[in-house]
Amino acid sequence: EMPPVPVTDLFRLIDFSLVHWRLVSKCVATWVGMVFVVSFASCLDVAAISMDMGEALDTNKELATVGVCNFMSGCTIGFTGSYIFSQTIFTYRTGCRSKWVGIFIMIMFVSVVVSKVNFLSVLPLFFLGATLIFIGYDLLYEWLWEVREKLLLTEYLVLVATFVAIHIIGIDAGILFGVVIAVIDYVFTTAQVTTVTRVVKRSRAVWKPEDWKLLQDNAYGHVAKIVTFEIKGSVFFGSSIQLLQNISSDIGIDATNEETQELNLASPAPRGQSVRLAKTDRGMSFTSKAQPQIKRRPDYVVLDLSYLSNLDASAARGCFLQLTKMCAKRGIVVCASAANPRVEWMMRSHDVAYSIEEEEEVKKSLLDAESEVEETEKVLLFLTVYEGLEFCENLMIQKLSNKSATRSPSFVRLDELIGPGAEGVVPKETLSHIFAHVLGLTGSEISKLSCLDDRAFHDEVTYNEGKAVFRRDTNADAFFVVLKGAVALVRED
Repeated sequence: EMPPVPVTDLFRLIDFSLVHWRLVSKCVATWVGMVFVVSFASCLDVAAISMDMGEALDTNKELATVGVCNFMSGCTIGFTGSYIFSQTIFTYRTGCRSKWVGIFIMIMFVSVVVSKVNFLSVLPLFFLGATLIFIGYDLLYEWLWEVREKLLLTEYLVLVATFVAIHIIGIDAGILFGVVIAVIDYVFTTAQVTTVTRVVKRSRAVWKPEDWKLLQDNAYGHVAKIVTFEIKGSVFFGSSIQLLQNISSDIGIDATNEETQELNLASPAPRGQSVRLAKTDRGMSFTSKAQPQIKRRPDYVVLDLSYLSNLDASAARGCFLQLTKMCAKRGIVVCASAANPRVEWMMRSHDVAYSIEEEEEVKKSLLDAESEVEETEKVLLFLTVYEGLEFCENLMIQKLSNKSATRSPSFVRLDELIGPGAEGVVPKETLSHIFAHVLGLTGSEISKLSCLDDRAFHDEVTYNEGKAVFRRDTNADAFFVVLKGAVALVRED
Protein backbone atom coordinates (compact mmCIF):
# COMPACT_ATOMS: atom_id res chain seq x y z
CA GLU A 1 0.00 0.00 0.00
CA MET A 2 1.34 3.39 -1.04
CA PRO A 3 1.78 5.91 1.77
CA PRO A 4 -0.33 9.09 1.48
CA VAL A 5 1.29 12.01 -0.30
CA PRO A 6 0.94 15.52 1.16
CA VAL A 7 -0.59 18.17 -1.12
CA THR A 8 2.59 20.22 -1.01
CA ASP A 9 4.36 17.53 -3.01
CA LEU A 10 2.27 18.51 -6.02
CA PHE A 11 4.11 21.80 -6.35
CA ARG A 12 7.47 20.06 -6.16
CA LEU A 13 6.64 18.45 -9.48
CA ILE A 14 7.14 21.82 -11.18
CA ASP A 15 10.73 22.05 -12.35
CA PHE A 16 11.23 24.17 -15.47
CA SER A 17 14.83 23.02 -15.73
CA LEU A 18 13.57 19.61 -16.82
CA VAL A 19 11.51 21.06 -19.69
CA HIS A 20 12.92 20.48 -23.20
CA TRP A 21 11.85 23.80 -24.75
CA ARG A 22 13.01 22.79 -28.22
CA LEU A 23 10.21 20.24 -28.30
CA VAL A 24 7.48 22.83 -27.69
CA SER A 25 7.07 23.53 -31.42
CA LYS A 26 6.39 19.83 -31.99
CA CYS A 27 3.57 19.92 -29.46
CA VAL A 28 1.66 22.79 -31.06
CA ALA A 29 -0.31 20.47 -33.34
CA THR A 30 -1.27 18.30 -30.37
CA TRP A 31 -2.36 21.35 -28.37
CA VAL A 32 -4.50 22.62 -31.24
CA GLY A 33 -6.03 19.18 -31.62
CA MET A 34 -6.83 19.02 -27.90
CA VAL A 35 -8.46 22.44 -28.05
CA PHE A 36 -10.63 21.21 -30.92
CA VAL A 37 -11.53 17.95 -29.18
CA VAL A 38 -12.36 19.61 -25.85
CA SER A 39 -14.35 22.39 -27.54
CA PHE A 40 -16.26 19.92 -29.68
CA ALA A 41 -16.90 17.62 -26.73
CA SER A 42 -18.09 20.56 -24.63
CA CYS A 43 -20.53 21.59 -27.35
CA LEU A 44 -21.87 18.05 -27.49
CA ASP A 45 -22.20 17.99 -23.71
CA VAL A 46 -24.08 21.28 -23.70
CA ALA A 47 -26.42 20.04 -26.44
CA ALA A 48 -27.00 16.71 -24.66
CA ILE A 49 -27.70 18.34 -21.31
CA SER A 50 -29.99 20.86 -22.97
CA MET A 51 -31.87 18.04 -24.70
CA ASP A 52 -32.21 16.11 -21.44
CA MET A 53 -33.43 19.20 -19.57
CA GLY A 54 -35.79 20.26 -22.33
CA GLU A 55 -34.52 23.84 -22.02
CA ALA A 56 -32.20 25.96 -24.14
CA LEU A 57 -28.77 26.69 -22.68
CA ASP A 58 -26.46 29.60 -23.46
CA THR A 59 -23.68 27.71 -25.29
CA ASN A 60 -21.24 30.63 -25.24
CA LYS A 61 -21.68 31.08 -21.51
CA GLU A 62 -21.22 27.36 -20.87
CA LEU A 63 -18.04 27.22 -23.01
CA ALA A 64 -16.68 30.29 -21.23
CA THR A 65 -17.27 28.52 -17.90
CA VAL A 66 -15.36 25.47 -19.13
CA GLY A 67 -12.50 27.68 -20.33
CA VAL A 68 -12.17 29.53 -17.01
CA CYS A 69 -12.23 26.25 -15.08
CA ASN A 70 -9.56 24.72 -17.32
CA PHE A 71 -7.37 27.79 -16.85
CA MET A 72 -7.73 27.57 -13.05
CA SER A 73 -7.08 23.83 -13.18
CA GLY A 74 -3.91 24.34 -15.20
CA CYS A 75 -2.63 27.01 -12.79
CA THR A 76 -3.10 24.61 -9.87
CA ILE A 77 -1.39 21.66 -11.58
CA GLY A 78 -4.63 19.95 -12.50
CA PHE A 79 -5.97 18.29 -15.60
CA THR A 80 -8.00 19.94 -18.32
CA GLY A 81 -11.41 18.61 -19.16
CA SER A 82 -15.04 19.40 -19.82
CA TYR A 83 -18.27 18.71 -18.01
CA ILE A 84 -18.64 15.72 -15.73
CA PHE A 85 -21.50 14.79 -17.98
CA SER A 86 -22.73 11.71 -16.14
CA GLN A 87 -22.77 13.57 -12.82
CA THR A 88 -24.64 16.53 -14.35
CA ILE A 89 -27.35 14.30 -15.83
CA PHE A 90 -27.56 12.20 -12.65
CA THR A 91 -27.94 15.29 -10.46
CA TYR A 92 -30.60 16.77 -12.73
CA ARG A 93 -32.64 13.57 -12.86
CA THR A 94 -32.64 13.30 -9.07
CA GLY A 95 -34.38 16.68 -8.92
CA CYS A 96 -31.51 18.70 -7.42
CA ARG A 97 -31.70 22.33 -8.59
CA SER A 98 -29.54 24.05 -5.99
CA LYS A 99 -26.09 25.57 -6.54
CA TRP A 100 -25.06 23.99 -3.25
CA VAL A 101 -24.60 20.74 -5.15
CA GLY A 102 -21.66 22.21 -7.04
CA ILE A 103 -20.28 23.91 -3.93
CA PHE A 104 -20.48 20.65 -1.99
CA ILE A 105 -18.68 18.77 -4.78
CA MET A 106 -15.95 21.42 -4.85
CA ILE A 107 -15.47 21.15 -1.09
CA MET A 108 -15.30 17.37 -1.30
CA PHE A 109 -12.67 17.49 -4.09
CA VAL A 110 -10.54 19.95 -2.16
CA SER A 111 -10.87 17.72 0.93
CA VAL A 112 -9.73 14.67 -1.02
CA VAL A 113 -6.66 16.54 -2.30
CA VAL A 114 -5.72 17.99 1.09
CA SER A 115 -6.47 14.84 3.13
CA LYS A 116 -3.78 12.22 3.70
CA VAL A 117 -6.35 9.42 3.64
CA ASN A 118 -6.65 7.27 0.52
CA PHE A 119 -10.43 7.32 0.00
CA LEU A 120 -10.37 4.66 -2.70
CA SER A 121 -9.22 2.14 -0.11
CA VAL A 122 -12.22 2.73 2.16
CA LEU A 123 -15.05 3.50 -0.29
CA PRO A 124 -17.10 0.65 -1.86
CA LEU A 125 -15.80 0.66 -5.42
CA PHE A 126 -18.59 -1.64 -6.61
CA PHE A 127 -21.09 1.14 -5.86
CA LEU A 128 -19.18 3.67 -7.98
CA GLY A 129 -18.73 1.15 -10.79
CA ALA A 130 -22.40 0.13 -10.73
CA THR A 131 -23.49 3.77 -10.88
CA LEU A 132 -21.28 4.51 -13.89
CA ILE A 133 -22.44 1.34 -15.65
CA PHE A 134 -26.08 2.27 -15.03
CA ILE A 135 -25.60 5.78 -16.44
CA GLY A 136 -23.65 4.42 -19.41
CA TYR A 137 -26.29 1.86 -20.37
CA ASP A 138 -29.07 4.42 -19.82
CA LEU A 139 -27.39 6.90 -22.17
CA LEU A 140 -26.70 4.21 -24.77
CA TYR A 141 -30.33 3.11 -24.71
CA GLU A 142 -31.60 6.67 -24.97
CA TRP A 143 -29.18 7.92 -27.66
CA LEU A 144 -28.93 4.80 -29.82
CA TRP A 145 -32.40 3.29 -29.48
CA GLU A 146 -35.04 5.73 -28.27
CA VAL A 147 -33.70 8.54 -30.47
CA ARG A 148 -34.41 6.54 -33.64
CA GLU A 149 -37.98 7.85 -33.66
CA LYS A 150 -36.79 11.47 -33.46
CA LEU A 151 -34.31 11.44 -36.36
CA LEU A 152 -34.50 10.93 -40.08
CA LEU A 153 -33.16 7.64 -41.37
CA THR A 154 -30.02 9.25 -42.83
CA GLU A 155 -29.37 11.16 -39.61
CA TYR A 156 -29.75 7.98 -37.55
CA LEU A 157 -27.34 6.12 -39.85
CA VAL A 158 -24.79 8.93 -39.39
CA LEU A 159 -25.19 8.61 -35.61
CA VAL A 160 -24.69 4.84 -35.62
CA ALA A 161 -21.75 5.05 -38.05
CA THR A 162 -20.03 7.64 -35.85
CA PHE A 163 -20.56 5.50 -32.74
CA VAL A 164 -19.12 2.40 -34.41
CA ALA A 165 -16.20 4.37 -35.89
CA ILE A 166 -15.22 5.76 -32.48
CA HIS A 167 -14.89 2.23 -31.10
CA ILE A 168 -12.93 0.95 -34.09
CA ILE A 169 -10.52 3.77 -35.01
CA GLY A 170 -10.54 5.88 -31.83
CA ILE A 171 -12.37 8.96 -30.64
CA ASP A 172 -10.50 11.58 -32.70
CA ALA A 173 -10.62 9.72 -36.00
CA GLY A 174 -14.15 8.50 -35.25
CA ILE A 175 -15.44 12.03 -34.71
CA LEU A 176 -13.70 13.18 -37.91
CA PHE A 177 -15.24 10.24 -39.77
CA GLY A 178 -18.67 11.21 -38.43
CA VAL A 179 -18.20 14.82 -39.54
CA VAL A 180 -17.30 13.68 -43.07
CA ILE A 181 -20.33 11.39 -43.23
CA ALA A 182 -22.57 14.22 -41.94
CA VAL A 183 -21.22 16.59 -44.63
CA ILE A 184 -21.92 14.02 -47.35
CA ASP A 185 -25.42 13.50 -46.00
CA TYR A 186 -25.99 17.28 -45.97
CA VAL A 187 -24.86 17.60 -49.59
CA PHE A 188 -27.21 14.89 -50.85
CA THR A 189 -30.10 16.14 -48.69
CA THR A 190 -29.67 19.73 -49.86
CA ALA A 191 -29.51 18.61 -53.46
CA GLN A 192 -32.93 17.03 -53.06
CA VAL A 193 -34.64 19.96 -51.29
CA THR A 194 -33.73 22.54 -53.95
CA THR A 195 -37.04 23.29 -55.65
CA VAL A 196 -38.17 25.35 -58.61
CA THR A 197 -41.82 26.29 -58.92
CA ARG A 198 -43.59 28.06 -61.73
CA VAL A 199 -45.78 30.80 -60.27
CA VAL A 200 -48.21 33.34 -61.68
CA LYS A 201 -47.12 36.88 -60.92
CA ARG A 202 -47.60 40.28 -62.52
CA SER A 203 -45.91 43.60 -61.95
CA ARG A 204 -47.47 46.35 -59.89
CA ALA A 205 -47.35 48.84 -62.73
CA VAL A 206 -50.52 50.68 -63.77
CA TRP A 207 -50.88 50.41 -67.54
CA LYS A 208 -53.30 52.04 -69.95
CA PRO A 209 -56.37 49.91 -70.77
CA GLU A 210 -55.17 49.00 -74.28
CA ASP A 211 -51.73 48.05 -72.96
CA TRP A 212 -53.25 46.07 -70.12
CA LYS A 213 -55.39 44.14 -72.63
CA LEU A 214 -52.30 43.36 -74.71
CA LEU A 215 -50.60 41.90 -71.65
CA GLN A 216 -53.69 40.00 -70.61
CA ASP A 217 -54.18 38.39 -74.03
CA ASN A 218 -50.53 37.70 -74.85
CA ALA A 219 -48.18 37.89 -71.86
CA TYR A 220 -50.40 36.13 -69.31
CA GLY A 221 -52.90 34.33 -71.51
CA HIS A 222 -53.35 30.61 -72.07
CA VAL A 223 -49.84 30.43 -73.55
CA ALA A 224 -47.86 32.81 -71.36
CA LYS A 225 -45.09 34.84 -72.92
CA ILE A 226 -43.81 36.00 -69.52
CA VAL A 227 -43.18 33.18 -67.05
CA THR A 228 -41.90 33.39 -63.50
CA PHE A 229 -40.05 30.74 -61.50
CA GLU A 230 -39.39 30.71 -57.76
CA ILE A 231 -36.15 28.97 -56.80
CA LYS A 232 -35.82 27.89 -53.18
CA GLY A 233 -32.98 26.35 -51.20
CA SER A 234 -29.29 26.12 -52.07
CA VAL A 235 -28.10 25.49 -55.62
CA PHE A 236 -24.71 23.80 -55.98
CA PHE A 237 -23.07 21.17 -58.16
CA GLY A 238 -25.34 18.45 -56.77
CA SER A 239 -28.60 20.12 -57.77
CA SER A 240 -27.73 22.51 -60.61
CA ILE A 241 -28.23 20.00 -63.44
CA GLN A 242 -31.63 18.91 -62.16
CA LEU A 243 -32.65 22.56 -61.79
CA LEU A 244 -31.58 23.30 -65.37
CA GLN A 245 -33.52 20.29 -66.62
CA ASN A 246 -36.70 21.38 -64.83
CA ILE A 247 -36.63 24.97 -66.10
CA SER A 248 -35.64 24.12 -69.67
CA SER A 249 -38.30 21.42 -69.86
CA ASP A 250 -40.97 23.78 -68.55
CA ILE A 251 -40.25 26.55 -71.06
CA GLY A 252 -39.87 24.07 -73.91
CA ILE A 253 -36.34 24.79 -75.12
CA ASP A 254 -34.20 22.15 -76.82
CA ALA A 255 -30.51 21.56 -76.37
CA THR A 256 -28.48 21.14 -79.53
CA ASN A 257 -25.60 18.68 -79.68
CA GLU A 258 -23.15 21.54 -79.30
CA GLU A 259 -24.96 22.83 -76.22
CA THR A 260 -25.01 19.33 -74.77
CA GLN A 261 -21.23 19.10 -75.08
CA GLU A 262 -20.83 22.52 -73.44
CA LEU A 263 -23.09 21.45 -70.60
CA ASN A 264 -21.14 18.24 -70.05
CA LEU A 265 -17.93 20.28 -69.83
CA ALA A 266 -19.48 22.76 -67.39
CA SER A 267 -21.27 20.17 -65.24
CA PRO A 268 -19.52 18.44 -62.32
CA ALA A 269 -20.55 14.94 -63.46
CA PRO A 270 -17.93 12.22 -62.90
CA ARG A 271 -15.54 11.40 -65.73
CA GLY A 272 -17.13 9.14 -68.27
CA GLN A 273 -20.68 10.26 -67.49
CA SER A 274 -22.76 12.88 -69.26
CA VAL A 275 -26.14 14.55 -68.89
CA ARG A 276 -28.95 12.32 -70.15
CA LEU A 277 -30.97 13.82 -72.99
CA ALA A 278 -34.11 12.51 -74.63
CA LYS A 279 -34.52 12.36 -78.37
CA THR A 280 -37.41 14.44 -79.76
CA ASP A 281 -38.65 15.35 -83.21
CA ARG A 282 -36.95 18.74 -82.94
CA GLY A 283 -33.61 17.61 -81.62
CA MET A 284 -32.27 16.94 -78.14
CA SER A 285 -34.15 18.03 -75.02
CA PHE A 286 -33.56 17.61 -71.33
CA THR A 287 -35.51 14.82 -69.72
CA SER A 288 -37.57 15.69 -66.68
CA LYS A 289 -40.53 14.14 -64.96
CA ALA A 290 -41.22 17.17 -62.80
CA GLN A 291 -42.78 19.46 -65.43
CA PRO A 292 -44.61 18.73 -68.70
CA GLN A 293 -43.07 20.23 -71.80
CA ILE A 294 -45.07 22.96 -73.52
CA LYS A 295 -45.01 23.59 -77.24
CA ARG A 296 -44.77 27.39 -77.35
CA ARG A 297 -41.82 29.05 -75.72
CA PRO A 298 -42.08 32.24 -73.69
CA ASP A 299 -40.32 35.43 -74.68
CA TYR A 300 -39.30 36.37 -71.16
CA VAL A 301 -38.26 34.28 -68.15
CA VAL A 302 -38.13 35.88 -64.71
CA LEU A 303 -36.30 34.02 -61.92
CA ASP A 304 -37.35 34.96 -58.39
CA LEU A 305 -34.22 34.34 -56.28
CA SER A 306 -35.54 35.82 -53.03
CA TYR A 307 -35.63 32.31 -51.50
CA LEU A 308 -32.28 31.21 -52.94
CA SER A 309 -29.96 31.01 -49.95
CA ASN A 310 -26.69 29.99 -51.60
CA LEU A 311 -25.11 29.50 -55.02
CA ASP A 312 -21.67 28.08 -55.73
CA ALA A 313 -19.43 28.64 -58.75
CA SER A 314 -20.15 25.31 -60.44
CA ALA A 315 -23.91 25.90 -60.24
CA ALA A 316 -23.57 29.47 -61.50
CA ARG A 317 -21.83 28.27 -64.66
CA GLY A 318 -23.39 24.83 -65.05
CA CYS A 319 -26.99 26.00 -64.54
CA PHE A 320 -27.63 29.73 -64.91
CA LEU A 321 -24.93 30.45 -67.50
CA GLN A 322 -26.01 27.51 -69.66
CA LEU A 323 -29.68 28.45 -69.29
CA THR A 324 -28.96 32.02 -70.40
CA LYS A 325 -26.96 30.87 -73.43
CA MET A 326 -29.66 28.44 -74.51
CA CYS A 327 -32.37 31.10 -74.10
CA ALA A 328 -30.32 33.79 -75.89
CA LYS A 329 -30.00 31.60 -79.01
CA ARG A 330 -33.79 31.32 -79.07
CA GLY A 331 -34.54 34.99 -78.43
CA ILE A 332 -35.64 34.53 -74.81
CA VAL A 333 -34.68 37.25 -72.31
CA VAL A 334 -33.78 35.92 -68.85
CA CYS A 335 -34.18 38.18 -65.81
CA ALA A 336 -33.29 37.41 -62.20
CA SER A 337 -34.51 39.33 -59.18
CA ALA A 338 -34.09 39.69 -55.43
CA ALA A 339 -30.72 37.92 -55.30
CA ASN A 340 -28.80 38.31 -52.05
CA PRO A 341 -25.34 39.96 -52.24
CA ARG A 342 -23.47 36.64 -52.33
CA VAL A 343 -25.57 35.23 -55.16
CA GLU A 344 -25.39 38.50 -57.10
CA TRP A 345 -21.59 38.62 -56.76
CA MET A 346 -21.32 35.00 -57.89
CA MET A 347 -23.43 35.64 -60.98
CA ARG A 348 -21.57 38.80 -62.00
CA SER A 349 -18.10 37.39 -61.35
CA HIS A 350 -18.76 34.28 -63.47
CA ASP A 351 -20.17 36.25 -66.42
CA VAL A 352 -23.68 34.99 -65.81
CA ALA A 353 -24.81 38.62 -65.43
CA TYR A 354 -23.47 41.90 -66.78
CA SER A 355 -21.49 44.37 -64.74
CA ILE A 356 -23.60 47.16 -63.26
CA GLU A 357 -22.53 49.68 -65.94
CA GLU A 358 -23.07 47.26 -68.83
CA GLU A 359 -26.39 46.18 -67.43
CA GLU A 360 -27.77 49.72 -67.42
CA GLU A 361 -26.71 50.19 -71.03
CA VAL A 362 -28.30 46.90 -72.11
CA LYS A 363 -31.57 47.76 -70.34
CA LYS A 364 -31.70 51.17 -72.03
CA SER A 365 -30.99 49.60 -75.42
CA LEU A 366 -33.76 47.06 -75.00
CA LEU A 367 -36.27 49.74 -74.01
CA ASP A 368 -35.27 51.90 -76.97
CA ALA A 369 -37.65 51.05 -79.82
CA GLU A 370 -35.15 52.29 -82.41
CA SER A 371 -32.36 50.13 -81.06
CA GLU A 372 -31.47 46.95 -82.90
CA VAL A 373 -30.77 45.12 -79.63
CA GLU A 374 -33.55 42.58 -79.08
CA GLU A 375 -31.87 39.87 -77.03
CA THR A 376 -29.32 39.52 -74.25
CA GLU A 377 -26.48 37.08 -73.78
CA LYS A 378 -26.54 37.31 -69.99
CA VAL A 379 -29.00 37.53 -67.13
CA LEU A 380 -30.48 40.93 -66.28
CA LEU A 381 -30.61 41.52 -62.52
CA PHE A 382 -33.35 43.48 -60.73
CA LEU A 383 -33.94 44.40 -57.10
CA THR A 384 -37.44 42.90 -56.90
CA VAL A 385 -39.43 40.42 -58.94
CA TYR A 386 -42.03 43.11 -59.67
CA GLU A 387 -39.38 45.39 -61.14
CA GLY A 388 -38.23 42.58 -63.41
CA LEU A 389 -41.81 41.79 -64.46
CA GLU A 390 -42.49 45.46 -65.21
CA PHE A 391 -39.40 45.57 -67.42
CA CYS A 392 -40.57 42.48 -69.34
CA GLU A 393 -44.11 43.86 -69.65
CA ASN A 394 -42.71 47.11 -71.04
CA LEU A 395 -40.77 45.18 -73.66
CA MET A 396 -43.82 43.07 -74.49
CA ILE A 397 -46.02 46.14 -75.00
CA GLN A 398 -43.32 47.72 -77.13
CA LYS A 399 -43.06 44.60 -79.28
CA LEU A 400 -46.80 44.03 -79.75
CA SER A 401 -47.91 47.63 -80.25
CA ASN A 402 -45.01 48.65 -82.52
CA LYS A 403 -44.98 52.07 -80.94
CA SER A 404 -42.16 54.46 -81.76
CA ALA A 405 -39.61 55.61 -79.27
CA THR A 406 -41.29 59.01 -79.01
CA ARG A 407 -44.52 57.59 -77.66
CA SER A 408 -45.61 58.60 -74.20
CA PRO A 409 -44.80 55.86 -71.71
CA SER A 410 -47.65 53.72 -70.45
CA PHE A 411 -46.55 53.86 -66.84
CA VAL A 412 -45.81 57.29 -65.41
CA ARG A 413 -45.47 58.41 -61.82
CA LEU A 414 -48.35 60.65 -60.83
CA ASP A 415 -46.02 63.38 -59.62
CA GLU A 416 -44.85 63.74 -63.24
CA LEU A 417 -48.34 64.98 -64.13
CA ILE A 418 -48.08 67.89 -61.74
CA GLY A 419 -47.45 71.18 -63.48
CA PRO A 420 -44.74 73.66 -62.49
CA GLY A 421 -45.26 75.48 -59.23
CA ALA A 422 -43.41 77.20 -56.45
CA GLU A 423 -40.65 75.19 -54.84
CA GLY A 424 -42.04 72.91 -52.17
CA VAL A 425 -45.63 73.65 -53.24
CA VAL A 426 -47.75 70.93 -54.86
CA PRO A 427 -50.34 72.38 -57.27
CA LYS A 428 -53.92 71.26 -56.73
CA GLU A 429 -55.03 68.39 -58.96
CA THR A 430 -58.54 67.29 -59.86
CA LEU A 431 -59.82 63.76 -59.47
CA SER A 432 -60.88 63.63 -63.11
CA HIS A 433 -57.32 64.50 -64.18
CA ILE A 434 -55.80 61.83 -61.94
CA PHE A 435 -58.29 59.09 -62.84
CA ALA A 436 -57.99 59.92 -66.53
CA HIS A 437 -54.31 59.08 -66.33
CA VAL A 438 -54.64 55.98 -64.14
CA LEU A 439 -57.56 54.52 -66.10
CA GLY A 440 -56.50 55.77 -69.54
CA LEU A 441 -59.79 57.59 -70.17
CA THR A 442 -60.72 59.55 -73.26
CA GLY A 443 -62.17 63.06 -73.43
CA SER A 444 -65.83 62.02 -73.28
CA GLU A 445 -65.14 59.67 -70.40
CA ILE A 446 -63.26 62.37 -68.51
CA SER A 447 -66.29 64.66 -68.70
CA LYS A 448 -68.36 62.05 -66.87
CA LEU A 449 -65.96 62.26 -63.93
CA SER A 450 -65.95 66.04 -63.78
CA CYS A 451 -68.63 65.89 -61.11
CA LEU A 452 -66.00 64.42 -58.76
CA ASP A 453 -63.92 67.59 -58.98
CA ASP A 454 -66.06 69.13 -56.30
CA ARG A 455 -64.06 69.57 -53.08
CA ALA A 456 -66.84 67.77 -51.25
CA PHE A 457 -65.54 64.51 -52.68
CA HIS A 458 -61.82 64.89 -52.16
CA ASP A 459 -59.11 66.90 -50.48
CA GLU A 460 -55.36 67.23 -50.79
CA VAL A 461 -53.38 66.71 -47.61
CA THR A 462 -49.67 66.85 -46.84
CA TYR A 463 -47.92 64.46 -44.45
CA ASN A 464 -44.51 65.13 -42.95
CA GLU A 465 -41.82 62.49 -42.90
CA GLY A 466 -42.56 59.78 -40.34
CA LYS A 467 -46.25 60.65 -40.05
CA ALA A 468 -48.63 57.68 -40.17
CA VAL A 469 -51.17 57.83 -43.03
CA PHE A 470 -53.24 54.92 -41.75
CA ARG A 471 -52.82 51.99 -39.37
CA ARG A 472 -53.60 48.36 -39.69
CA ASP A 473 -56.99 47.01 -38.52
CA THR A 474 -58.58 50.48 -38.44
CA ASN A 475 -61.84 51.38 -40.15
CA ALA A 476 -61.39 52.66 -43.71
CA ASP A 477 -62.97 56.05 -44.39
CA ALA A 478 -60.97 57.10 -47.49
CA PHE A 479 -58.51 55.96 -50.13
CA PHE A 480 -55.34 57.82 -51.02
CA VAL A 481 -53.62 58.71 -54.30
CA VAL A 482 -49.94 59.62 -53.86
CA LEU A 483 -49.22 62.74 -55.91
CA LYS A 484 -45.72 63.42 -54.64
CA GLY A 485 -43.28 61.57 -52.39
CA ALA A 486 -43.45 57.97 -51.23
CA VAL A 487 -45.27 55.88 -48.67
CA ALA A 488 -43.71 52.96 -46.79
CA LEU A 489 -45.63 50.02 -45.35
CA VAL A 490 -44.23 49.33 -41.88
CA ARG A 491 -45.03 46.40 -39.62
CA GLU A 492 -44.90 47.35 -35.95
CA ASP A 493 -44.42 43.79 -34.68
